[in-house]
Amino acid sequence: MTTRLPLASRREVRQWARRTAAQHRREFSLMLGLFFLATLIGLAGPQLLGLLVDGVVGHGTTLRVDLLAVAFVVVLVLQAWAKKAARLRGRVFGERVLAENRERFVKNALDLPLGTVEAAGTGDLLSRATSDVSRLDHAVRFAAPEILIATVTVLLTTIAMIVTSPLLALTLLVAIPLLVPVNIWYQRVIPKAFAWMLDRWGDLQSVTHETVEGARTAEALSLTERRLRTGHRALDQAVLGERRMRSYQLRWLPSLEISYVLPIAALLLLGLLAYQQGWAGLGTITTMLAYAQAMTAPLNEALFWLEDLQVAVAAARRILGVQPPETAAKVTDVPRGRGIEVRDVRFGYTADREVLHGISLSVPRGERLAIVGPSGAGKSTLGRLLAGISAPTAGTIQVGGTEVSTLADDVLRGEVLLLTQEHHTFSGTLRENLALPARRDGGDWTDEELTAALASAGAAEWAAGLPDGLDTKLGSGAYAVPAGLAQQLALARVVLADPHTLVLDEATSLLDTGSARELERSLNAVLEGRTVIAIAHRLHTAAAADRVAVVEGGQITELGPHQELIAAGGPYSRLVEAAS
Repeated sequence: MTTRLPLASRREVRQWARRTAAQHRREFSLMLGLFFLATLIGLAGPQLLGLLVDGVVGHGTTLRVDLLAVAFVVVLVLQAWAKKAARLRGRVFGERVLAENRERFVKNALDLPLGTVEAAGTGDLLSRATSDVSRLDHAVRFAAPEILIATVTVLLTTIAMIVTSPLLALTLLVAIPLLVPVNIWYQRVIPKAFAWMLDRWGDLQSVTHETVEGARTAEALSLTERRLRTGHRALDQAVLGERRMRSYQLRWLPSLEISYVLPIAALLLLGLLAYQQGWAGLGTITTMLAYAQAMTAPLNEALFWLEDLQVAVAAARRILGVQPPETAAKVTDVPRGRGIEVRDVRFGYTADREVLHGISLSVPRGERLAIVGPSGAGKSTLGRLLAGISAPTAGTIQVGGTEVSTLADDVLRGEVLLLTQEHHTFSGTLRENLALPARRDGGDWTDEELTAALASAGAAEWAAGLPDGLDTKLGSGAYAVPAGLAQQLALARVVLADPHTLVLDEATSLLDTGSARELERSLNAVLEGRTVIAIAHRLHTAAAADRVAVVEGGQITELGPHQELIAAGGPYSRLVEAAS
């Protein structure tokens, strides 16, 4: 069962927008100033057109008419230049803002507790980091500047109409009875519709990602058809979200289209009456019609981009919702080399399904403990609790007498490090992949240290054969790293991290049995003096351990040295017999 990552409130989105504008006050002011300049220049066009009409009707001089015509053309050119400059500044401003927020999002995502990320599923975080960031990027660079231009144009045009002819400007009021109630209704229903739609697309991305990642397992267990049905259901829900949103828009958009056509019709009727009664001249009426017509273009632009902006607001709520939790001050100093104490630990992924039932265990310094048992018994769950990735529902886990949950992350990783069978090769050089753990003295890893770590993990020969050695680029679009070698690189990183206690959860599962044994032998010297807790399905690992803990049904049913458990003829003896 997944738990969705939280959403930021609309208020938090507004605060983010204001804070961003304040942080980039100079760029934002320049962009806004250019938008105002473009609109002000555009307001001169209808005035010149009205004077031109009055000049022609009043039989003005040819020179005056020609000058007005030239001035009208100059205004159009200047307005086009100002709009281009404003849009350019808007794109630059948007790129800068999005670059900062991408970095902030990545930092916040990395600061999230691993348990929170795993409970939410990789798809939710992945969709926020990709499609939602892209939606926000598009809106900031394109939709927001265009809507800002449209808003400024409509406001200043309305003021110009009131100044030119207060009587004829009254025609703008005819749209209010239609415009206000429709927009109140729309703004009430659309935020939830957009949020629901984006959640469904996030679910679809999550299902697709999990299906692709687990394709071999699904095929081996004959679950391919079930995964396909799950994907189709997720797609249907995403399409339903799109249709629900479009149904609201189909009721909203026609009302807006009518609302800005009505004032033009009313202006024609009132203008005719005003001209007959001598209340307004033909040039004034022409100017007002030009203003009213000029308002339709920015309104159309606003309608065109408004959907993108609304989607971006929903996306921003998802992006800003990824925030590391506020926690109490963490312990930053704990004596290295102490043992681990597990006392009456209980844990469940959901409230109604407990996985571990009152486990107690003492692991002294330097011991090699193997944890074995049938699949689904809770072995990996126990390993996650020991490494502090998840917190127990009840009971305590202490390292050196300090509760694991109270340790700062960097301190905890120096004490206990979990290495699973899932490994990732990052896009970058071999040197960058190895140097992810920070040195305790804050310096840089030397080539000799990196090469020694590779040798400890059994990958020195492979690294020596790379075309550029430690500077060879790995990952997507570069030198491909097989799964087994990716595990060895992860082990080399562990050697560099130098943890006091290492929890190995099938960390050599992708290697064949012979290679795994050889690697474990080469690691023995490196791991000398460290506490090693190995969760293993290959029982030769258990045979070489100081003690073996057998986990069945979320409880430790046997604990002791290999030979004693074999002689006891209990669950461990039966596991060994079945494996042989």
